[in-house]
Amino acid sequence: MFTKYGYFTIGIVLIISFILVAAGIWFIEKPFLKYILFALAGFITIFTLNFFRDPERTIPQGEDIIVSPADGKVLFIKEVYDDEYLKGKALQISVFMSPLNVHVNRIPISGKVEYLKYHEGKYLVAFDDKASSENERWLTGIDFGNGKVLYSQIAGYVARRIVNDLKVGQPVTMGERFGMIKFGSRVDILAPTSSIPQVKAGDMVSAGETILFKLSREQKDVSK
Repeated sequence: MFTKYGYFTIGIVLIISFILVAAGIWFIEKPFLKYILFALAGFITIFTLNFFRDPERTIPQGEDIIVSPADGKVLFIKEVYDDEYLKGKALQISVFMSPLNVHVNRIPISGKVEYLKYHEGKYLVAFDDKASSENERWLTGIDFGNGKVLYSQIAGYVARRIVNDLKVGQPVTMGERFGMIKFGSRVDILAPTSSIPQVKAGDMVSAGETILFKLSREQKDVSK
């Protein structure tokens, strides 16, 4: 299964691959050059299809959990201060996506989209700590009833195309698809400070499946 966000790119790559193979068959006489063209066509096709794959996921059940919005590796977990949406301290988990990871992003918790903001910015490497505040990014804030969560799709040195289909006021369900970042980058998720991290730095996580946080039973709105 491939994501709808990749249909156009996949089509372009298939056309290019066809042209390369056709050129090798009909216009190139030297076997060595033919093999180079065939190998190039095969590489870009396989890479593109792999990048835009969109496997089904088993979404965990529960109202007291926050799942990962992205596939990848946990870079770090730290306490931060957000002055845009949460207006206070929060726990941040950052997930780095390599070009080999699935790049479709999923909703981390059920609720209502309350905040959306796009920031232009730099294209530092995604694992640089400054990328959170200096890189191009899309911020999404969700009110889940007893509190709020903020997550950020961050463009990196290679990834410069962020897709976010959400709208303010839209109800969302944990695990549903909402966008992607093309060709490798990072997602930060900020949860209430009373949340309990369920992963550690270096762990590999899957969007919509891996539980990042468990919420406290006495969860308070971090915006207060």
